Amino acid sequence: MSNCHSVGVVTPQRVAFDAPLLLKSGASLPSFELVYETYGELNAAGSNAVLVCHALSGSHHVAGTYGDDPKTAGWWDNLVGPGKPLDTDKFFVVGVNNLGGCYGSTGPLSTNPVTGRRYGADFPLVTVEDWVAAQARLADHLGVGAWAAVLGGSLGGMQALEWSLQFPERIRHALVIASAPKLSAQNIAFNEVARQAILSDPDFHQGHYVERGVVPVTGLRLARMIGHITYLSDDQMGEKFGRQLRHGERRFNYDVEFEVESYLRYQGDKFAGYFDANTYLMMTKALDYFDPAFDFDGNLDAALARAKANFFVASFSTDWRFSPARSREIVSALLHNRRRVAYAEIDCPAGHDSFLLDDAHYHALLRAYLENIAV
Repeated sequence: MSNCHSVGVVTPQRVAFDAPLLLKSGASLPSFELVYETYGELNAAGSNAVLVCHALSGSHHVAGTYGDDPKTAGWWDNLVGPGKPLDTDKFFVVGVNNLGGCYGSTGPLSTNPVTGRRYGADFPLVTVEDWVAAQARLADHLGVGAWAAVLGGSLGGMQALEWSLQFPERIRHALVIASAPKLSAQNIAFNEVARQAILSDPDFHQGHYVERGVVPVTGLRLARMIGHITYLSDDQMGEKFGRQLRHGERRFNYDVEFEVESYLRYQGDKFAGYFDANTYLMMTKALDYFDPAFDFDGNLDAALARAKANFFVASFSTDWRFSPARSREIVSALLHNRRRVAYAEIDCPAGHDSFLLDDAHYHALLRAYLENIAV
């Protein structure tokens, strides 16, 4: 095995699909484009391909950098590369920006071929099932008959699970990390508050803000601030910020006084500068709608009976948004169906965002599982 290092400078690629895609909602996209990146080489048998699915605000840029700038490293660069747990000396790794995304794939910012204007709010709602159907088209384009593995965290883990159900013959291993079989009422509530922050912004203009030359910045900032609170654990926020005052004294006003306020505003401002509001609305709805057991009267055991893949399921002790209990629901249903499952409940203080971190124990578990995947 080579020493661990980056996959280096990478270049996004784009592919257009002209055949219509029928969506879960009943709507149809007449054509669409996906932006993706690949790392490593596809072997002659086409048997070493791994799909990495992104979470709510992620993208196709999983690993490597753009133009040798270390600040542009992919969002899971600590995991993917030569000698890393997802070893590109062994695997051909694919990252894709999902339909409806704002990083180049067809979405609300794209031109509607019917009107000649940006889709905006007219872009149809897409679901996890729709993303997987589109990813299957990409797999066909790349010559991948079946994935050695599909993995992702959070909303990405839902996609890995959906792959095992929608295309059970086209996935050998599913790695479902910090995820859930469906959102709890509390999670849906957080998403709704975030959406209302955007929908009530005067600059939203019913989703056609781009034509007005504005962005609903205030709504996006608030949505991100709400979301970010749920991604972190109470212990981590306490350790990182406590009740520290920025100026060492209380000033008795509504400006930023506590360090945690400063952090949340910074995260909100940064997010509003690059993410699309319509995409955020759509992604949170995709989260809300995901429920494989919906068509099985809520019976998850029956819903997962279609799966044929082997599974690695992981949760994190301080993740209260996608708690370990939710991962154990998936494990229980898979075991009921006599699937092979490896489950890890990892002690990590960082809350939901733990799945993105370079935690030694977590990465060792991933490495051990991935090393045992035959290609």
